[in-house]
Amino acid sequence: MSFSNISFILHKPQLSENIGSCARAIKNFNFKKLIIIDPKPLFPNDKIKATSVGAKDIISNSKVYKNIEPAIKKIDYLIATTSRFRNKNIKHINIEDLKKVDLKKKIAFLFGSEASGLSNREISYANCILNISTNKNFKSINLSHSVIIVAYTLSLLLKKKTLNYNKSKKIKFANKKDIQGMIDLCKKHLEERRFFNPIEKKPIMLENFTNIFHKMELSEKEIRILSSVFASLAKKKVD
Repeated sequence: MSFSNISFILHKPQLSENIGSCARAIKNFNFKKLIIIDPKPLFPNDKIKATSVGAKDIISNSKVYKNIEPAIKKIDYLIATTSRFRNKNIKHINIEDLKKVDLKKKIAFLFGSEASGLSNREISYANCILNISTNKNFKSINLSHSVIIVAYTLSLLLKKKTLNYNKSKKIKFANKKDIQGMIDLCKKHLEERRFFNPIEKKPIMLENFTNIFHKMELSEKEIRILSSVFASLAKKKVD
């Protein structure tokens, strides 16, 4: 297990102060990887650097992307954080359940923007949803506070080194890039067969379709098998 396996992803952050505070929060607990997706303020800027205090290196080494897909290509397991329960067929966990997560994988925690949080579309890429238990009548937590709670909890787990897993070391799990490649292949074949009908329902159909595969812990071998199945089915003629 290693602190370098963990990434923190801020999706469309709106305030420079929060970005800087998040960088400071992850450095407080020995983490180094900060990913920013489509930030509203100019990145980096003086206010971000000022509020990061001694974590300017986290800011300068962070990666910035326009959308979520390239940001998670090398991630094995994505955990979306939200204060709201989602009526989706996806596992909901709390902060104590992080001890059950295999931290030897490349793990990323996805945090939504301050105003709107994460949409169901962003959550469709996640393996599970993390809810931080709060006052049920006042659930909203500042972005940097959410990050520091997760970072602190993870640091305790990593220092204890008490996690034991019996899965074969020969199994190579697919990362998000591999999974998305398979999804794109299947989507292409489905579009050729005019599967997405009526067309106005295509976005939600794609969202659910994406979520089915991203929440599963598929191996590279399983991805190859499924890709072959989709390609084979696409060759068959429709009666």
